Amino acid sequence: MAAVVKDTVNTLLDKLHLSSKDAPVSLKEPTEEELEELRKKYVEAKQEQVFTFYDELNTTDKAQLFAQLSTIDPNHINEISHKALNPPPAAKEQATVEPLPESATASVLDSNPNDIEKWYTYGLELIAENKVAVVLMAGGQGTRLGSSAPKGCYDIGLPSHKSLFQIQAERIWKVQQLAQTNYKKDKVVVPWYVMTSGPTRGTTEKFFEEHNYFGLNKEDVVIFEQGVLPCISNDGKILLESKSKVAVAPDGNGGIYQALVTSDVRTDMRKRGIEHVHSYCVDNCLVKVADPVFTGFSASKNVDIATKVVRKRNATESVGLILLKNGKPDVVEYSEIDKETSEAKDLKHADLLKFRAANIVNHYYSFRFLDSIEEWSHKLPHHVARKKIPFTDTETGEYKKPEKPNGIKLEQFVFDCFPMLPLDKFASLEVKREDEFSPLKNARGTGEDDADTSKKDILDQGARWVRAAGGIVVNEGQTGVEVSPRISYGGEGLTFLKGRTINAPAVIEKEGGEGASA
Repeated sequence: MAAVVKDTVNTLLDKLHLSSKDAPVSLKEPTEEELEELRKKYVEAKQEQVFTFYDELNTTDKAQLFAQLSTIDPNHINEISHKALNPPPAAKEQATVEPLPESATASVLDSNPNDIEKWYTYGLELIAENKVAVVLMAGGQGTRLGSSAPKGCYDIGLPSHKSLFQIQAERIWKVQQLAQTNYKKDKVVVPWYVMTSGPTRGTTEKFFEEHNYFGLNKEDVVIFEQGVLPCISNDGKILLESKSKVAVAPDGNGGIYQALVTSDVRTDMRKRGIEHVHSYCVDNCLVKVADPVFTGFSASKNVDIATKVVRKRNATESVGLILLKNGKPDVVEYSEIDKETSEAKDLKHADLLKFRAANIVNHYYSFRFLDSIEEWSHKLPHHVARKKIPFTDTETGEYKKPEKPNGIKLEQFVFDCFPMLPLDKFASLEVKREDEFSPLKNARGTGEDDADTSKKDILDQGARWVRAAGGIVVNEGQTGVEVSPRISYGGEGLTFLKGRTINAPAVIEKEGGEGASA
């Protein structure tokens, strides 16, 4: 029975995704009967405007439009857009918010070092047993950075000029080597599932191929695509991008759950015997990919979801917070919290904010939870993003670029499923911001969360590692050392630098080696 339910839901999910995977290999113009059957669906849903230009299209364009419209359920789109645009009235009583209880949290800043070591050892053991996988959310383009390429291709300006993709791939390579060596395994594999979007998939695949998958085995790097949803006008109509194509947009980072199913990524995980999954965003240059400490912490607590958080800098920092909302784990955006609450102090630690667990979109999932996606994914809400959406006017046939928002894009958030969990299946681990979180959001020169701050954070971290190993960093007006992830995953293995003087900026690419930047 469960298998039948899964097949049925999978069929529905396939219809809601318009990825290249869903497009037929060869398209042909539909028969009159096929066309009328499909047109009837859209007429009944009052979305027949998508066929406005059908009769004037050539055979190829007719086939393409028919194929795309066949993957969309207009009644479902009506339903989710109506719900998103007309949410239920807010409760009269203000939501209650509290920090997560101590039973669900830990912090590497003040935990017993023995506990951290136990988590690391357990996590590395799970990696050695080939039970850990990584899912990367990499659908974004570097538009804000002045680049049309996928953000993972971006060079933040390190002396080595490594891209974000390369830095993260090398961390996977290194943690595989650490597990293999420590547990005397012939081969350790941490499969890397890279979720792209329609605009970034082809470029991402080419980038990985050109760089020989950065030393990872090709069969262990799976590139897949998140789903898309039609763009909707302000009056609820599906918009046309061109006369032969519906305007669509990625379905948000919450689309990861459906994409894991429709892309067969989850099936691949099951075949490999994966039990623990680390997921994160590509724009964090400091991310500890497949972190043994985080994996060990989460697995030892037997939770279904865990989140990494960093300590909020101050009461006014614009970050979402991990907390309890009406008794359930949730993420609350900074704009939803009043001044008094944001400034409240922790009763046990007067120098700390009461609400300080800043969300960095860095998550652990048990595979058993991902194996239940069909049971809860349909309950996830869709959120409205009002946008300026280029479209083809169905009255004039003209392509227009609006100057103000003319429609909505529907998206889901990755954390929308958190409140569905009982508290004993959710946990949070606080980590050091300077060691694990440096997002790339803005154009170079902005001074905050840009390429320059990302570069500085990596070089500062490397310098700390060198000094901790007994090395001496000579700045000469510069700061920092780039330590290749292939040499050290988290500061370990650098004893060969003891007593050595490193002239910064420098690159440590191999044991005993040092190279200065240009």
